Amino acid sequence: MNLNNLRSIFYNNGCQRIYVKKLSPNDNSKNQIYLGGSFEILNIFPLSNIIVESVGDWKRERFKASLNFSWIGDDTSSYPAPKSQFVLYPKYPEVRFSGFLSGCQNPPSDLMTQRLEGRLLFLAVAQNGIVLGYIASPDSEIAEEFTNLNITTAMGVFQVMELITFASTKQSLLEELRKINLKDWINSKRLDSNGNILPCISPNCGGYTLEAELGITPNGYSEPDYLGWEIKQFGVKKFDLINSSIITLMTPEPTGGFYVSQGVKAFIFEYGYDDLSGRSDRKNFGGIHKVGEIHSRTKLKMELIGFDNESGKIMNADGKIALIDHEENEAASWSFSSLLLHWNRKHNQACYVPSICLKVPKLKYKYGNEVILGIGTDFHLFLAEMYNKNIYYDPGIKMENVSTTQNTKRRSQFRIKSINLGKLYKTSEIVTL
Repeated sequence: MNLNNLRSIFYNNGCQRIYVKKLSPNDNSKNQIYLGGSFEILNIFPLSNIIVESVGDWKRERFKASLNFSWIGDDTSSYPAPKSQFVLYPKYPEVRFSGFLSGCQNPPSDLMTQRLEGRLLFLAVAQNGIVLGYIASPDSEIAEEFTNLNITTAMGVFQVMELITFASTKQSLLEELRKINLKDWINSKRLDSNGNILPCISPNCGGYTLEAELGITPNGYSEPDYLGWEIKQFGVKKFDLINSSIITLMTPEPTGGFYVSQGVKAFIFEYGYDDLSGRSDRKNFGGIHKVGEIHSRTKLKMELIGFDNESGKIMNADGKIALIDHEENEAASWSFSSLLLHWNRKHNQACYVPSICLKVPKLKYKYGNEVILGIGTDFHLFLAEMYNKNIYYDPGIKMENVSTTQNTKRRSQFRIKSINLGKLYKTSEIVTL
């Protein structure tokens, strides 16, 4: 195996960049591999599940995040390591990699069980969401070739080898969006999983139509949409008003509270209200809920539990965002562990595209000449903007035919004004196509 062979394996698996860490003696299977002093690492690698593990020492309280990881062998085959996980210590914060040998049919145990200075760990994300890894000895041909590259691009503890450069993916994205902008009005549509064009008449067809234009088909992977970029469309009345629009960041269902224990119907009866526009036999649960405020209709107060804004850290791994009623009962809550999964990977490189909708005589969309790019995020930034009330909960939950069939619709939305998007990213810009 040489460096060109290894790069080809990663490239042929759809990887865009390779993250390389020079391991210290403490980076081994016993002590785990140190991956950095922030949760920024979660923006690079896709996770499949996050659980909270409480231990006796409060400093060791942690999240455990599983990932789909495989080692690349010297025979160029990949060997799954099914017990691989990231261990996240929020009090520091700190992230470590563990379980990467257990259950693997061909693990690199000779290099990962010893305290050898200078081993090189190569990690990359394949197109199907699998994280691929390779370990090289410090006296190997690969290690010598890599050292001679004198790579200067870095992200946290990693040196970064670009297989498809950031500049080229950004330029390709902007060029495609420019072509879409020049098309003017586009008939509403969506793609199925096989890439077939289908009509679209739902309220969120603006996003589906844009994805169809970019050739993005639905899939089961939690990967960004286009060349490593997450594409988010948002509606505007005029294209010169993109800084005054409301953007839905994510729509996670509650993971705790009365909403979960008793169900959405009981929740609506307990905390909902009759439809404000006079539609009979209907109850709603909606309105903007901000941290520290009691909503006038639902009478619920939103609280941010387990996050310290002064230090910008998560103080409790079992922390959550919660709606609390006047008797201090938890009406609904979202655990930090569940929100981490929603936030981490898909928001690291995001492009926000404004659209105008034409409803008659036929549903059509036009996409703007200016887009908002956000690069580099961290879940702590999301929580900080929740604390600062720039991100808020704005649900669209309803029950129709209350007296008979009690049909419910669930939609829990965390939203932000577009002018505040930049606060969620290390760098952001408005680009004219």
